[in-house]
Amino acid sequence: MFSTGLVSVALFFLSATGVRSFSVTTNNNNLRVEENEGADLTCSYSADFGSSARIEWKFKDIKGSQTYVVFDGKPTQPYAGRVTLYGNNLRINKVTRKDNGVYDCEVSAGAGQFGEVRVQLTVLVPPSPPMCRIPSSVKTGKVAIKIAGFRNATYKLSAISGNLEYPAVTKMDSGQYYCEAVNDAGAPQRCKGLKMEVRDANTGGIVAGVIVALLLLLLLGLGIWYAHKKGYLPKKAESKPKPSVVYQPTSLHSGDGGGGDDEDGEFKQKSSFVV
Repeated sequence: MFSTGLVSVALFFLSATGVRSFSVTTNNNNLRVEENEGADLTCSYSADFGSSARIEWKFKDIKGSQTYVVFDGKPTQPYAGRVTLYGNNLRINKVTRKDNGVYDCEVSAGAGQFGEVRVQLTVLVPPSPPMCRIPSSVKTGKVAIKIAGFRNATYKLSAISGNLEYPAVTKMDSGQYYCEAVNDAGAPQRCKGLKMEVRDANTGGIVAGVIVALLLLLLLGLGIWYAHKKGYLPKKAESKPKPSVVYQPTSLHSGDGGGGDDEDGEFKQKSSFVV
């Protein structure tokens, strides 16, 4: 009797002060559905919103892009024919992997009367055989990146890309590797196992190769020097100066008797060229 009186007083107090809850709930906020199957997203709200409450559904994909699924009581154009609204609930007739993300059911009934609930939808896609790229041979101490097939203490595994990285491989890492994809939607699938061999770097061979290369360069230099010394190589043509010609006239001797040196019957040089 006393407790009933307290409940009545509390309800009267809430009604008099206008304090209301405006709660929005769902019976499953984490749905996991196989691809191409139907998914039901439920939404219910308290009576505080009244009979004219407005219901809207929003979707945010894994990249953060948000769009309306239901607006003003009707499915939006991208979802027309794909979803069905029954009451406050939303049914996706056939889910695809693009439907992965979160769905918000928003209920409003006027100024300040608002509530929402979030449903996480995970679309399960059966695994397919992964593509493996594994180096067949790696030198000791080098970096090796491949797909993880087993666990030990010498590698780093990327949870985003699925790559398996050995910062510095050792001979103990030699073996056969494969990648296996597993989820709840189907049987595990794996790629064909590939063998990776870790071998030591041939330091002696590298040093010997450098020494041989240096000896060949030395022999080539000695050969060029010897051929040049013996004159086997053609010498550069020396440029000779062009000859210059100077004309020097001789002096003529004239006499009273007219005649010149030719009169003696001898030939005498009257002019000369100097080269």
